Amino acid sequence: MLISLVCLGILAALTDWEQFFHAIRLANYGLIGLAMLLSLVWLAVRGLVWRSLLQDKASYWLVFRAVNQGYLLNNLLPFRLGELGRAFLLSRKAKMRLFFVLSTIVLERTFDLLMAIVLLFSTLPFVVGVEWARQASLGVALFVLILFGGLYLVARRPQLLLSLLAFLQKRFPIVDRFGHAALEAFLQGLGTLTDWRRFLLVSSFVILNWGVGILQYHLYIRAFFPQAQWLWSVFSLGVISLGLAAPSSPGSVGVAEMASVGALSAFGLNPSTALAFAVTAHLIQVLITGVIGALALAQDGESLLDLYRQARIAQRARHSAEG
Repeated sequence: MLISLVCLGILAALTDWEQFFHAIRLANYGLIGLAMLLSLVWLAVRGLVWRSLLQDKASYWLVFRAVNQGYLLNNLLPFRLGELGRAFLLSRKAKMRLFFVLSTIVLERTFDLLMAIVLLFSTLPFVVGVEWARQASLGVALFVLILFGGLYLVARRPQLLLSLLAFLQKRFPIVDRFGHAALEAFLQGLGTLTDWRRFLLVSSFVILNWGVGILQYHLYIRAFFPQAQWLWSVFSLGVISLGLAAPSSPGSVGVAEMASVGALSAFGLNPSTALAFAVTAHLIQVLITGVIGALALAQDGESLLDLYRQARIAQRARHSAEG
């Protein structure tokens, strides 16, 4: 929450609100409408990405609903807890082990980080005065390479991690709470990394998903900056994706807008107009995923209050077992 408040404070200080509302009034709402339609396409492809990572063990419709339920929860809860929420919901509906589903989400987020880095590195040579982006992308690139390498190693040699768990369980009783079966399920979810056909399929869907995202983002930018270039869209999307990768406040309020304005400022664009674009794009995305996610929860007979109660019951049961 503190990060969001700081970002909102900086944006408020930088923004000329008369220019902000002027940009809102003059925006090309035809392009915004097309971008909204592409949001639905993006979500549909996102479902294909996750279902492929799940090794087709759940129906597409269940996966698509869970994707949007997760976004709804992310919009309402801090620290990207919607990722845990969608894993819980899908594992229960599709009768899959929770840690299997969680490992596929780890892979999905890793692919996203990799794509964000590709976008940044492909555009950095053409953007002047963004040393901060170059340094940040190098650090994240190193992290992602280590993460990918580590995930591949444990997927290829699962016995290494299982043996380590057994060793730790003997010496540290607290580790025993993390069961052998849970770790096995997590490792099975990494199977995409050792199946080259599935890896290529997932990679293709990820690239398609990001291609739709770039087009959607470009339409939003052109709605506010008619002279917009593709370079602006690709670079900005890379910056924003890295900015949103870290856990933050509900809906990444303030953080998303700050990343957008900061990225577009590299091209000398008006920060007030850039904020108008960022707020519009973010608000529409929150509304679309929120409506679909709420409908999906209702169709499943769930409510946010039900999920909260179930989480509290599970927490009390765990404490009782530990006591």
